[in-house]
Amino acid sequence: MAFMRDNNLEPSMSRRGNCHDNAVAESFFATFKKRVTQRKIYTTREEAKGAIFNFIEMFYNPIKRHSHTGGVSPVKFEQDYFSRLESV
Repeated sequence: MAFMRDNNLEPSMSRRGNCHDNAVAESFFATFKKRVTQRKIYTTREEAKGAIFNFIEMFYNPIKRHSHTGGVSPVKFEQDYFSRLESV
C-alpha cells in the first residue's frame, strides 16, 4: 500500500464476494503475458511499446474471438452494435 500511496494510485477492487467482476481483465492479461511478455526481453521501450500496440490493435481487438462477445472479435462486435443502432 505504501507504493500505491507514494505514487498516487488507488487499488482496483471487485465487489466483495463476486469473483466474476474482473474476469475479462484477467483473461486479457493472461493472453497478453503468453503472447507478448513471456520469455521476451525488449531492448528498448519503443520496441516494447510497438509489441504491445501490435498485440492489441493488430490481433486482440480485430481478430481474437471472445466468449463474452458471442464468439466474435471486439471490432466485429462493435461494428454489429453500431449497425443495429443506425437501422433502428
